[in-house]
Amino acid sequence: MVFNTGAALLDAIVLAVVSKDQEGTYGYKITQDVRGVLEVSESTLYPVLRRLQKDDCLEVYDMAYAGRNRRYYKLTEKGTAQLNLYKVEWKNYSSKISKMFEGGI
Repeated sequence: MVFNTGAALLDAIVLAVVSKDQEGTYGYKITQDVRGVLEVSESTLYPVLRRLQKDDCLEVYDMAYAGRNRRYYKLTEKGTAQLNLYKVEWKNYSSKISKMFEGGI
């Protein structure tokens, strides 16, 4: 992708991916889902997950899977509110940029 992806946009994308499953989802699946729209490495996404957890936007729990523990991430109430804010901000921002590209202001 030609455009840089800032921290806020990465946060918004990760929150959107995690929000798709109310029971939570695990790191590798989050990485794969994000890679469906952005070129991003696991080493980029795991710090995002930790930051969102530290900011109380995600809760984390471990569950056994195939003889190993798998870490799951789930949206908190604060995470849902933050995602809703990101959606509103993105709609406004992308609308303005689209208008600019189409010759308007």
